[in-house]
Amino acid sequence: MTDWDRREFLRITAGAGVTLALPNAGWGAGAAKMVGIQVGAISFVDEGTERVLDILQERGGVNTLFLAVFTYGRGIAGRQIPGQPLPDHGKQEYDLNFHGGNFATPHAEFYKNTVLKETKAPDHGNLDILAEVLPAAKKRGMKVICWLEDVFRADLPNIEKLQERDLYGRNAETLCVNNPEYRNFLTGLVEDYARSYDIDGIMWGSERQGALCDSIAATHDVPPVDPGRVTCFCEFCQAKAKQRGVNAERARQGFLELEKFVRASQGGKRPVDGYYVQFWQLLLRYPELAAWEMLWTYSLRETYAAIYGAVKAAKPGVPVGWHIWHNNSFNPIYRAEQDLQELAKYSDFIKVVMYNNCGGERMALYVDNIGQTVYGDLSKQGLLDFNYAVMNLKEGSYAEIPHTGLSADYVFRETRRALAGVEGTKTLIWPGIDIDIPTEPGNSKCTPDSVKAAVTAALRAGAPGVLLSRKYSEMRLANLSGAGAAIREWKG
Repeated sequence: MTDWDRREFLRITAGAGVTLALPNAGWGAGAAKMVGIQVGAISFVDEGTERVLDILQERGGVNTLFLAVFTYGRGIAGRQIPGQPLPDHGKQEYDLNFHGGNFATPHAEFYKNTVLKETKAPDHGNLDILAEVLPAAKKRGMKVICWLEDVFRADLPNIEKLQERDLYGRNAETLCVNNPEYRNFLTGLVEDYARSYDIDGIMWGSERQGALCDSIAATHDVPPVDPGRVTCFCEFCQAKAKQRGVNAERARQGFLELEKFVRASQGGKRPVDGYYVQFWQLLLRYPELAAWEMLWTYSLRETYAAIYGAVKAAKPGVPVGWHIWHNNSFNPIYRAEQDLQELAKYSDFIKVVMYNNCGGERMALYVDNIGQTVYGDLSKQGLLDFNYAVMNLKEGSYAEIPHTGLSADYVFRETRRALAGVEGTKTLIWPGIDIDIPTEPGNSKCTPDSVKAAVTAALRAGAPGVLLSRKYSEMRLANLSGAGAAIREWKG
């Protein structure tokens, strides 16, 4: 943490009665394993609250609900993604009119300092999913953690005032964490949940990265971000750059040159000295490229600290943590930015995504994407071998992994690495284990045995719990039972 970051964190949490001694809320050493599952409102609407809780406890051994209370995305809310096979529970139809938003009840007094006010999800009428699920869960001794996602719609009132600006000044669909309107919305939202409900925690996730990584397609996303649409270059980011001694205009010029390089590379035009050398020429000529990447990362960390401070000021005993994107397993630059010792200063827990079944397909997609830019000189297998070496993984070939997925050993290694990353702190690591996240036809699919092996690997590595992901509404019951079998049989 730089001196500036430390001052900012202390400013955010000053006077709030915030302590950096992180509570474990009954989880951790000597306590029962946290067995969580991500679940959205639609499952309780379709199947009934008591029925869903019965299934989760009996089949999955679940003791903690990560309830999707705020998102406009289908990744953690809604039924199965249209076009994907429906699971063997819930309504056997797609919710084609999914909207999203706040699935609880927004209380106006917490949103006075933001123009983003009308966020109540219209999907289920006036249903307040926290008011519905909390009492039933508490009767069973189950904990409820609010699960919030950094995903928005472009048609919300006043949303344009919070959106990021791309390299050419155009609005993006993503929101800027340096924009005070967005920062105030997030802190108001979590304060609302903490003060208005008897919750057991809050987890927020932002599956984004800075402009440098986006420019060079260092991601498993399909398609990757257009190098001309990278973010953020808004007035607030430029002001923060000036504050940190980063020349915004030099950064913009560097990204314009990088855009030319990427477009030529993706078109198969090899530079005279090769792709990797040309990339480094740009990076050395414009060190502001790396500085702008870290500007975004520092800003995200400040947002974490602001959310943490807001929750602790409202209700100090409520644990706060983060969802760390799957790109953490593929992109070494992104991983370098996820300094777990730094994050531990304002994290009671961290969910680190370790989705092994869909991980093979995603790893191959990462190779496809960045293999057209910085690593265009390498074969796809050569690039994959390089990535395995620097990320300390031992998995199958490029041709195999989409069809086999990544192994349980991948989960074991990533769990051990993450636990070592927070060593000496009170921050808990909860590996995210995937169950039936959609993959392409012919690619790896979950089985009860594969889920059981992944959960067992995380526990064997020393994890104090696991988080079954991505959402119950896309999981097959037999595969959920695989997780439960691992929990019941664990003797550690």
